[in-house]
Amino acid sequence: MRWGCEGLPRHECRGIKAPAKARLAAGCLTAVLGMAGVARAQGRPEPSYGRLQGDLTLAAGLGGVVAARGGRAEGELRVRYLETAGLFATYEDGALVGSAAEPTRVLTTGLELRPLFLARWLTGQETRRARFDLVLDSLGLELGATFAQPAGTSFASRAGLQAGLGLEVPIIAQASGPWLGFHAGVRWSDTALASGVVSSADDRSGFLAITLAWHQVVVTHVVDEGDEAPR
Repeated sequence: MRWGCEGLPRHECRGIKAPAKARLAAGCLTAVLGMAGVARAQGRPEPSYGRLQGDLTLAAGLGGVVAARGGRAEGELRVRYLETAGLFATYEDGALVGSAAEPTRVLTTGLELRPLFLARWLTGQETRRARFDLVLDSLGLELGATFAQPAGTSFASRAGLQAGLGLEVPIIAQASGPWLGFHAGVRWSDTALASGVVSSADDRSGFLAITLAWHQVVVTHVVDEGDEAPR
């Protein structure tokens, strides 16, 4: 079967509609999952360590955040496609642990990108040292919107921007299971971004979040409901 623009003149390729592009994406996913299945069938080490047993990874965790003037309790939810790109949401609450952290509460939603996994896996650069590979491939870039509650104000009264990095460590060296997460970055309020003036930690502050999370790889057929993980 021919996928996408292969063998087509350029002017015809430009006319490919969304359904054809979806089929192309599904073909790529099938090829990736197929390569993993062949490796397992031949008894060769297959260094995805379970990351390609499905198309989505769901993660939920609890932990704490080191922030200006104290700490905050934190909860997080993350959804990743092929351990490469995804969405995240975190909620931090200083009052929950009796902290004077500033701001008191922060809700963040955003995007994360993990460029190393598929690039290394598809080019055979995985070392077959499970924990090392999983940690290295977990390095991600994060960008999101923040909704903070400075002391004495209402919840989500101050919007802003977050940019950061994430790194995660598997406890049992498999994709599905418990992981320790380390996420650090900087947050700016909308006021600081607009004026360039930083008057307090509410306008600009760094953070370090440490979480214990459960990751579960699942098959959802996000791209094409006809896809199936090889057995």
